[in-house]
Amino acid sequence: MIKYCLPLFLSIILFSCTSPIQESSKEGGAPSPPDYSNVYTEFTLTTDVSGLSEQEKRVIPILIEAAKIMDVLFWKQAYGDKNALLASIENEALKDYANVNYGPWDRLDGDKPFVEGIGEKPLGSGYYPTDMTKDEFEGWEDANKTSQYTLIERSEEGQLKSVWYHEKFAKEVNLAADLLDSAASIIAETGFKKYLTARAKALRSDDYYESDIAWMDMTDNGLDCIIGPIENYEDKLYNYKAAHEAYVLVKDREWSDRLAKYALLLPQLQEGLPVPDAYKTETPGRDSQLGAYDVIYYAGDCNAGSKTIAVNLPNDEKVQLEKGTRRLQLKNAMRAKYDKILVDISKELIVEEQQKHITFDAFFGNTMFHEVAHGLGIKNTINGKGTVREALQEEFSALEEGKADVLGLYMVTELFEMGELTEGSVMDNYVTFLAGIFRSVRFGASSAHGRANMVRFNYFKEHGAFTKADGKYKVDFEKMQDAMASLSELILTLQGNGDKEGVLKLMEEKGNVPADLQADLDRLKEANIPVDVVFIQGTKVLGL
Repeated sequence: MIKYCLPLFLSIILFSCTSPIQESSKEGGAPSPPDYSNVYTEFTLTTDVSGLSEQEKRVIPILIEAAKIMDVLFWKQAYGDKNALLASIENEALKDYANVNYGPWDRLDGDKPFVEGIGEKPLGSGYYPTDMTKDEFEGWEDANKTSQYTLIERSEEGQLKSVWYHEKFAKEVNLAADLLDSAASIIAETGFKKYLTARAKALRSDDYYESDIAWMDMTDNGLDCIIGPIENYEDKLYNYKAAHEAYVLVKDREWSDRLAKYALLLPQLQEGLPVPDAYKTETPGRDSQLGAYDVIYYAGDCNAGSKTIAVNLPNDEKVQLEKGTRRLQLKNAMRAKYDKILVDISKELIVEEQQKHITFDAFFGNTMFHEVAHGLGIKNTINGKGTVREALQEEFSALEEGKADVLGLYMVTELFEMGELTEGSVMDNYVTFLAGIFRSVRFGASSAHGRANMVRFNYFKEHGAFTKADGKYKVDFEKMQDAMASLSELILTLQGNGDKEGVLKLMEEKGNVPADLQADLDRLKEANIPVDVVFIQGTKVLGL
């Protein structure tokens, strides 16, 4: 008999730290502050688990408990003392809203504070001392200061020091690692077992290479768990530091089989990029995988504010060049945003004769190829400035998201011309793409995705990719194709040159919401169309 026992004290710790909207035990589930009643719509995260083995069903609650620890850690990184903040808020609805935002700043409204007495959000969140200047940081010699996995603190003498995550958060990461080891002892499927064991080791050491490779090598898993410090969006000061998060996922094998063939076409698509040869000499990894999953639990960074509907990982450029990436489409979460938000936006802002081109398949495809497009282009500058991430620093994420947006559309266009995509029409993808900009830009122009959306919208507008009459938008197919190609070339060139000044200029000129678009977004608010979803999730809604 396999031994498995969660210590009672662990359950008590996690229960006390869990957001009230994250488990189905709270009636209503979604936050409803008086001023924010139109912001989120509620959605229950569930899936059919009947096809899973008994071992896999037993493991799901363990993975969810490990995910909750990532929630605790992200609170510390994004704000600090969660309990002190919530205790200071008397209004229960506002308290729920703070839980959704992992702090007192509205992630869908430019990080504006919504709790009385709270100032602006620090650009470095909780990763750096709030009194630290850039000159101080850049003049400080420390080999670990730019690591994704260190916090920057002050010593007793007031000097800067770097502290590894696994040391700063030793109690939490060791508990999470123990849970992953427990899950690995139950799982029979060798790929997932190996990954869980390697990930547990990585949490204890902050060395994630081995576990990233193990994650890339998984092919037969029915479950998946993305867990640890992963994305850099929360660090708006330098874009160095990774934020803790977790997803627990169930594979949709039928949809995954349909998607698998597209990863094999990446080298061919790379060769055809609309950019000079010097910017496309790298070869994407041929082991890249596309998969469709139902997500059954979000925690930490991915659950803060707007919810992720697809992932492209690992972020490590070394792993990407060696193995490629895995692109996971979160089908049930995607369907929630399409049904509850995108369809209503299109009725409000897209001309009637083009509304027939708004389809879920196009929405799914655009989202999927956005993630695939992260693997195209260039990872290392062509002029000796190091990786693109190193050269562009805090401007990297926004430009990379912009690249993925426009190259995703390029891929769709090429695949239709190659006969690899046959369902629907490319016009479906173009019109749904435009409607998707309106959906995404409502997340706020301060985020990496938001700034990327605005650059794309303003660039396309200037190049006539769409027209507007009587308050509604119409796609001009040929001009959108031309704008797609020229913007692709611009972004890839900026990345390949490591041209941070050029990126700053692009963001300054085109990264803002123009007045006429803001008026359209206000119309969506007046029409009571929600901005995003908030999840009711956990073992109870799964019947486990």
